Amino acid sequence: MSTIYYTLTDEAPMLATYSFLPIVKAFARSANIDIEAPDISLAGRILANFPEYLNDEQKVPDSLAALGELATKPEANIIKLPNISASVPQLEEAIAELQRQGYAVPNYPAEPKNDEERAINQRYARVLGSAVNPVLREGNSDRRAPKAVKNYAKAHPHRMGVWASDSKTSVAHMDDGDFYGTENSTTVDSDGKFRIVFYGNDGSEKVLKDLAPLKAGEVIDSSVMHLSALRSFVKHAIDEAKEQGVLLSAHLKATMMKISDPIIFGAIVETYFKDVFEKYKGTFAELDINPNYGLATLFEKIAGHPREAEINADIERSIENGPAIAMVNSDKGITNFHVSSDVIVDASMAALVRGGGKMWNKDGKEEDTLCIIPDRTYAGFYDAIIRDMKQNGAIDPKTFGSVPNVGLMAQKAEEYGSHDKTFQMSGTGTVTIEDENGNVFLEQQVQDGDIFRMCQAKDAPIQDWVKLAVTRARLSDTPAIFWLDSGRAHDAQIIKKVEKYLKDHDLTGLDIRIMDVKDAVSETLKRARAGMDTISVSGNVLRDYLTDMFPILELGTSAKMLSIVPLMNGGGLFETGAGGSAPKHIEQFLNEGYLRWDSLGEFLALQASFEHLAQTQGNKKAQILADALDTANAKFLETDKSPARRVGQIDNRGSHFYLAMYWAEGLADQTEDAEIAAKFAPVAEAMQENEAKINEELIGAQGKPQDVGGYYHPNSEKAFAAMRPSATLNAIVDGI
Repeated sequence: MSTIYYTLTDEAPMLATYSFLPIVKAFARSANIDIEAPDISLAGRILANFPEYLNDEQKVPDSLAALGELATKPEANIIKLPNISASVPQLEEAIAELQRQGYAVPNYPAEPKNDEERAINQRYARVLGSAVNPVLREGNSDRRAPKAVKNYAKAHPHRMGVWASDSKTSVAHMDDGDFYGTENSTTVDSDGKFRIVFYGNDGSEKVLKDLAPLKAGEVIDSSVMHLSALRSFVKHAIDEAKEQGVLLSAHLKATMMKISDPIIFGAIVETYFKDVFEKYKGTFAELDINPNYGLATLFEKIAGHPREAEINADIERSIENGPAIAMVNSDKGITNFHVSSDVIVDASMAALVRGGGKMWNKDGKEEDTLCIIPDRTYAGFYDAIIRDMKQNGAIDPKTFGSVPNVGLMAQKAEEYGSHDKTFQMSGTGTVTIEDENGNVFLEQQVQDGDIFRMCQAKDAPIQDWVKLAVTRARLSDTPAIFWLDSGRAHDAQIIKKVEKYLKDHDLTGLDIRIMDVKDAVSETLKRARAGMDTISVSGNVLRDYLTDMFPILELGTSAKMLSIVPLMNGGGLFETGAGGSAPKHIEQFLNEGYLRWDSLGEFLALQASFEHLAQTQGNKKAQILADALDTANAKFLETDKSPARRVGQIDNRGSHFYLAMYWAEGLADQTEDAEIAAKFAPVAEAMQENEAKINEELIGAQGKPQDVGGYYHPNSEKAFAAMRPSATLNAIVDGI
C-alpha cells in the first residue's frame, strides 16, 4: 500500500479539502493508494504544542514534526496546501477560538513578564510566521505554469489595468541603514558550531542564540536594520507622498518575516501617527498598545476608554493632514496600516502591477501610490518592474511568455526573519557570530531598537539548486537566469558557488546566465513581451515574490501553478499554489455559502503526486490515475468549470464534481487496465446521468450563512456537511 499525505491546512483550502478529499480517497483506492490527511493548520499546530493543557480526548499528534521527519525519507509523498503564516493577531484569534471551544491552551504572552510566560512565548514562536514551509521543504522549488493552464490563459486572458507613462506610482526604499547596506557574509571552511552574542557598550554580555551546528561550505550572513534610519526614511516617504498627491502604502511580509517586518510595520504606523503616539504615550502604555500590531488592535484596546473619541478624532486629523493611506477594504474602512498580516508584499505588489499601478482610496476609487518597501534587498525587484510598466505599458496575457522559477529553499536556506536568529536589540553595542572558541565569523554594530538577523544557506542545497536549474533548462530548452545581485554581500558568496558548481554540468547548448536583479527583470520582461519563456533561478525570499508576480501577470492568479519540490533524499513535496485569496474566500462562504476558491492547484499537484508514485514505486495503476487526471484537468479548463464569481453559479464544490466526472470518464475510457475501466464506467455514467440533479443540489445549498463550527478549528462533521451538500454525488463517490 502506497501513501499520499494530503495536508489539512486553513481557511478556503481547508474548506475545499472537505469536499475534494472524499473524491481523492475513493479514486486512489483503485490503485492501492491510501490517502492520509495530517492536520498542519494553525489551530492544529497550537494544540500539538500544548498537550499538557488538554484532556486525553483533545490531544492531537504533532503532524508537522512527523511530516518533517517523513520529508527526509525516500518514500515521502506530500501534497501541501496553502496554510496560514500566522501574525500575532491571527495567533491570538485562533487561541481565543480554541478556548471558546473548550481547549484550555494558554494565552499568548506577547511581552512575557516571567520565566513561565517566556517559556510559553517560545513555544508559540514555533507556530508563528512561516512555521510550516521550513520544516517540509527538504528540497528546492520547481514552479511553473502547466502547458494546459498557460494555453487557457492565452485563449481567455484575464483583465489587466492600464499603465500610464506618467503614472506617479513608485517604490520608496532606504538608501542606507537597511539590511542590504549592512549585510556581511562569509562561507564557512569546516564543520563546527556558532553562537550569537551581544556585547553591550556598558560591559554587559548576552547570548542571543547558544551553540548550534555549522557545516563546511555553508554561507552565513548577518545584517542590521537601524531603527533610527528606518524612521527617518519613513518620515521622508510620508512627505514625498503628500507632496506628490498620491496614496501612501506599506508592503512587507510580516507573516513570513515574523520578527523583523512587524517591527518595521510598527515603525511606519508610529511615524505616520507620530503626534498621536506622543500625545497619548501614557494612555497607550496603560492599555499596552503596540504599534507593531497596527490600527486594528489600537482601536480594539481604546474601545470604551474615556479618551476613545478624542483619540479617534486625532487619528482622523493625522490622516487628513498627511497623505491618504491606501485601503485594504474601503467599504469597511480597513487601511493598509490596520493589520500587519494584511500587508503581504508578494500579493499586494503583484495586484498593483496587474492593476496598472493603482491601489484603493477610502472612497473605493483607484489612485497612484507611493509603495514603502524599506529594505533594498527586494525593493529593487519591484522598482524595476514598475519602471518597465511605465516605459512599455501593461503586458498582454494573450502573447506573454512564461517565467518558471527554480528556487533555493532546501534545509531552511535563506529563512530571513522567520526563525530563531532575528532579534530586536535592547541596548547599544556589538553583535557577533562566533565559534565555540570565541573566534568571530561576522559582527555588527547595533543601537537600541535595531533589528539584527543572521541567515544560513547550506552547501548541499545550493549544489542541488544549481543542478535543478540546469536540468530544467535542458528539459524545457529554455534559457535560465540566476537572479543574483553582485552588490549584495550574500549574493556575492552565492555567485562564487554557482560559478563553481555550473562547471560540474554539461552546459552544451544551454543559455544560462547570472544577472543582477534589475537587469534580470529587464531581460525577462523583454523576452516575455516577445512571447519567449525564461526560467528565473532565485534565492528563497525572491522565489516567494517571483512566484506570485509572474503567475498573476501571466494567468491572473498564482493558484494555478504546478509547484514541485523534489526532496533531496528522493521523496516528493507537491505544493498547490499561493493562498493570498484564502481569507476573503472563507469569509464569503461563511456569509453566503459560496466558495470561490479554485482547486486547480490541488488537481495539478495530485497528478504530479500520482506520477511520482508510479516512477518511484513502480505503481502502474498510479500512472493510469495520473494520465486520466491529466485528461480531466485539460477538459476542466476547456469547459471552464472553475468557480464563477457569484451565488447561483458553480462554486468550488461544483468544480470538484466536474473534475471527478471527467476523471471517471478518463479512467473508464483507458484501455491499459480493464479492472479500473470496469470500476469507473458505471461511476462516469451515474455522474453524467445525474449531472443536472447534482448541480441543482450543489447550487441550492448556496445563498445562506454557513456554520462550520469555527474559522481556525472547524467541526469536521459540520464542515463535511457544508462542503458535501449533494446527497446524489455523495452516494456515487462513497459507493466507488
